[in-house]
Amino acid sequence: MAVEPEHASVNGRKKPQRPQRTHREVADELRARIRSGVLRPGQRMPTQAQLAAEFGVERQAVRGALRILQSEHLLTNISKGAPATVAERADRAPAGPAAPPQPTTVALAPRIASAFEAEHVEIDAVCLTAVSLTLAIGEPLRQIYTGRLKPAKVDVRVLLPSRSIDLAFPVPVGGRQGDTDPVHERWLAQRNAQGQVLRHNLMALRATHGIDVRVTFRALPFTPPVKLYLLNNTEALFAYYTVTRSEALIGQESLPTYDAQGVRSMLFAFEQGDGLRDTTFVEQSHLWFNALWETISSELELTD
Repeated sequence: MAVEPEHASVNGRKKPQRPQRTHREVADELRARIRSGVLRPGQRMPTQAQLAAEFGVERQAVRGALRILQSEHLLTNISKGAPATVAERADRAPAGPAAPPQPTTVALAPRIASAFEAEHVEIDAVCLTAVSLTLAIGEPLRQIYTGRLKPAKVDVRVLLPSRSIDLAFPVPVGGRQGDTDPVHERWLAQRNAQGQVLRHNLMALRATHGIDVRVTFRALPFTPPVKLYLLNNTEALFAYYTVTRSEALIGQESLPTYDAQGVRSMLFAFEQGDGLRDTTFVEQSHLWFNALWETISSELELTD
């Protein structure tokens, strides 16, 4: 059987064929190019044939990727006859009444990157582990290190559940067995690790760029049923934690649990100035956060 040239090496042996990328992986790469400015607003994209050749995929995968980016309002003019165009202001995720809800992994990073364009960045968050926030902070940090962003001051406040409470979730389906709770211990380790990474990455900006940074955590006496991010006193991003039954691998044991995947939660965006509804939601969200911060929350140490 003849070996196709693209999979043959100089000695005639067949090279291992790389697994083909999915349309979502292609969309992730193109999205990153748009967010980073490699592909600029108003710029024509490469043709579908060029993208298919670059990524080693079929055109169907390219079209699927482009449709994803179009649904995120990053591309316009998608058709079979001409290359798509990067949307104007594609570096900003839409907010306000016209903004469709999007998964946290899609919506949060660009909004936080936009928030870092301010001279004084203020981020308040209520969440279960800070995983989504830590991931999203990576984009503005990258832009700071490349010189595209340079805020003078960054203030981050995070409310997380206390280690001493009985969490509503994640929990074993059958309840706690005895005095030990491996599901709680796993959550606690994740909460502490993500918080430490978030604080370390932000505080490093002091030494590397002379940015005045303050990162503070406080503990809640309850499990938050929602996640909330408040950006520069002008935006509120809100999502529900939807609890489902799942399997948690703890050590060598698979344990049925009730848990919520926060990174997949649909994030609703509200922006001050986009009508009475949005303005009121942002204002009330700040009042709610500050009330929790100043009253029933307590000091939190991110230690084992």
